[in-house]
Amino acid sequence: QVQLVESGGGLVQPGGSLRLSCAASGSIFHIVAMGWYRQAPGKQRELVGTITSGGSTNFADSVKGRFTISRDRAENTVSLQMNSLKPEDTAVYYCNVRGYYSSREWDDFWGQGTQVTVSS
Repeated sequence: QVQLVESGGGLVQPGGSLRLSCAASGSIFHIVAMGWYRQAPGKQRELVGTITSGGSTNFADSVKGRFTISRDRAENTVSLQMNSLKPEDTAVYYCNVRGYYSSREWDDFWGQGTQVTVSS
């Protein structure tokens, strides 16, 4: 059983910043990648950014240059720093961990989601 606990969402004005954090715990053998996805009302869940165990990052074009992602390997946490926020960034943000829960079996694990609202 793997648990992901997210924090840091809220309401912010356009141009502002927020930092999301996610802590993974439980029976996880090896983490391949950690990251964030988001889902706006009426839209499909989409990638925001990910970071691999080796430190490689990948971001959606819509957030490149504004969002950064970091990981604390010792604490199994991942953070998303969001700057220059726009109203179109409004969504529920979900933490994702792809990892092995045994020596051979892996899965995608999801947090419960945290609301980010960008509005004046």
